[in-house]
Order: sequence, then structure tokens, then C-alpha cells
Amino acid sequence: MKVMMTLLQKEWLEGWKSGKLIWLPIAMMIVGLTQPLTIYYMPEIIEHGGNLPDGMKISFTMPSGSEVMVSTLSQFNTLGMALIIFSVMGSVANERNQGVTSLIMSRPVTAAHYIVSKWLTQSMIGIASFAAGYGLAYYYVRLLFEDASFSRFAGSLGLYALWIMFIVTAGLAGSTMFRSLGAAAASGIGLTAAVSFAVSLFPDGAKWLPAALCKQAEHILLHGERADFFGWSLTFSILCIMLLAMFSVWRFRRYESY
Repeated sequence: MKVMMTLLQKEWLEGWKSGKLIWLPIAMMIVGLTQPLTIYYMPEIIEHGGNLPDGMKISFTMPSGSEVMVSTLSQFNTLGMALIIFSVMGSVANERNQGVTSLIMSRPVTAAHYIVSKWLTQSMIGIASFAAGYGLAYYYVRLLFEDASFSRFAGSLGLYALWIMFIVTAGLAGSTMFRSLGAAAASGIGLTAAVSFAVSLFPDGAKWLPAALCKQAEHILLHGERADFFGWSLTFSILCIMLLAMFSVWRFRRYESY
């Protein structure tokens, strides 16, 4: 336990020194803020920037608060996913390239200690950053649109947090596989994108994949209840996170040199 606490303190200190504890929440807040404001001011944007003929008016139906929150989640599923992968891609690869890993592993530290400390820290940073951005989006939706249910917001946040954990775990697995930051990022983005595309292309046959958590979160926002296969999605997502984390530990142990 003492070893784990020391490693966790190191990870938090590294997150502060690298600026990740600052830039990632700010970036997520920008992502969360953009969608509600863009939708609310869309008629003015089109009117003043669309070069419309004189006398022509645009009819724009303002969406509900829940629909705007669903649209915001879609933004997080693209830009947010990339931001999290980029924040995780150097977790192991950077330390190996700089020789830090050799120094750490010369102490009584196991591969499980090393990987789990990074996974816990990166997951907490990723979830907290998403919560900040998503919470800001909810605030502006309440301010600009019709009232949005807090219970639906909280339920969707909890489900999406599990998807964030999967993204972090995928990024960490990529960082243990490759020393190149580009290759680590590409593998993490490739895995999460493949899972997302599978759910989009086969909505009925891929309801159990981790990316289906996004659909579950959207369903809760729109309808206030769980969608079909909720239990399967939740269980299999947790299983995938555990398997990817175990793979990272296994891959780390197989290094011929750190």
C-alpha cells in the first residue's frame, strides 16, 4: 500500500508539472461550452454569415434541453475522446524514453503497481475533466433552453464516466505497446474508434460493446430510463476494462529492458 501511495503521489505531481491538470479540464470545458452556445445562436450565425438573399428568413426550431445534451455528448465522443487519448499516450512511453521507468523499477515496485497507479490517476483526471465540461454544458442548457432534468444529467454522466475509463485503459495499453507517441496514440484511437464504429454500424448486434454506453447515456437523457441490454453493456464494459488493464500489466512484464 505504501508503494502504491508513493506512485500515486508521483503521478499527480507529474500531472501538475506537465500541465495536464490544467489544460485537459479547460479543453473539455471548451468542448462542453461550444455545443449549447452554437445551437442557441445558430439562427443569428446563419442570418449574418450565410449570405442569404434579401427578405429570406430561416425557420429554426429550437431543440429541447435533453436534445442539446445528447448533441453535446456526441461532441465529447469525438473531440473529447481524442483529447483523453492524447493525454494518456505518453504515460508509459515517455518514461521509458526518458529512462525514468528503469529508475522506478529498480525499486521494490511491481508491474501491477506501476500500471495500476497510472490507470487510477489518468482515469480520475479524465473523468474529472469530462465532468467539468459536461457540467458547464448542463449549466448553459439550463440557462438558455428549457429545463433539463438533473437526475438524467447525473445518470448519463455516470455511464459516460465508465466509457471514459475504457478510453483511458485503451490509451494506456497503447502506451505500453509502443515507445513512439504517435503509434501509442494511433493504437488507442484506433481501438476506441473501432468499437464506436461497430456500435454505429451494427446497433442491434453490438449493444454489449463498451461504446454502447454512449447510446445508453443518450437514452437516459431523452427518456429518463435505461435502454435494452443495459446490464450486458455495463458488465461487458467493466470486463473489457479489466482485460485491457491486465494486458497492459502483462505487456509491461515482458519488456526485455525498461
